[in-house]
Amino acid sequence: MSSSTFDECLKDNMNQLRSYFKHGLPDYGISPFDPFYITEIPQKMSNPFFNYRLILKNVTESGWTASQVTKIRTDFNKDQMLVTQFFPDKRLNGSYEIEGSFFGQKVRNQGIWDLALFDYIQTLTISRKKAGPSAPLKNPPIKVKCNIQSCKKLELHIGNLAGGRTIVENMLDWIINRAWQPGFVVLSPIINDLVSTAFTEIMNRDFQNFPFDEVFKN
Repeated sequence: MSSSTFDECLKDNMNQLRSYFKHGLPDYGISPFDPFYITEIPQKMSNPFFNYRLILKNVTESGWTASQVTKIRTDFNKDQMLVTQFFPDKRLNGSYEIEGSFFGQKVRNQGIWDLALFDYIQTLTISRKKAGPSAPLKNPPIKVKCNIQSCKKLELHIGNLAGGRTIVENMLDWIINRAWQPGFVVLSPIINDLVSTAFTEIMNRDFQNFPFDEVFKN
């Protein structure tokens, strides 16, 4: 772990483990997480143009097995790891409930949605506080924060976007997918929250008591 090549070695070995994302590692208590599922993710956002409360429900995400870890940076003094991954094709879907206002127009709606991200790059910051007086637990909770780096293309389809008015919904769908770059600015925080929430749950469920000392030797 003190070697200058440790991060590169860890990156290569994580890529060799990708096939286990779909099946898990039962001997280590790790469940499958490609696809992963999360019951509910709430989000609020407010700025001069829109103010809304969004709840994403029954969310499924897939594409991890085909992803490639491109960079890892560990900091054991901070109990922190940064993992950058490239996804050729990441898929997310579920249902939504939204209430708020957009450009002065009130909106209250619900429906289903699906999102595809192509040539997508994200960095996960995985960390936890060290055990001690301020963190008395032997294995303090793990926190994951997602930060989108880039995306070459996306496809987003939102059901019941205009209250069932098919012609309007088809037109809005066309606009969203033809001019997705500006919309990606709005979507990015939602995707960051979604992945952060889901993987904080996964990391605490499967890795809170993982025997790291058996795998990594000083």
